[in-house]
Amino acid sequence: MFLIRSKRRPGRAIATLFTAVLLVTGCASVDFKRTDTDAGTFRSSAWAVTVLGIDLPSKALMVARANASDSGMVNMEVTAETQRPYLGRFNWILSIFSIRYARIEGTWGFPSQEQGHGKTN
Repeated sequence: MFLIRSKRRPGRAIATLFTAVLLVTGCASVDFKRTDTDAGTFRSSAWAVTVLGIDLPSKALMVARANASDSGMVNMEVTAETQRPYLGRFNWILSIFSIRYARIEGTWGFPSQEQGHGKTN
């Protein structure tokens, strides 16, 4: 027979919440566009979950930077960073629980020198 319990288990709810947070902790992507034979631009983005001041798997900005760095492109230079949400002085509220998004953009490689623009004497 099936037993029906009238008491709710708070431990089970916490475990379920923790499991759900671990399943959706982070997501990252990186996109490269070639502007020259040995150079181009990139955009890397990442999501991270913050629970009680702990960023899972890591801070969203660090995940985006690590994802771009792991690509192995040479001479990478970040030119822009974006983090959302941002509440200014009240940003501490997001440390309780939040889902954060970060994006970095920049250049990679060594652009070739254009011919005919400089004179040598």
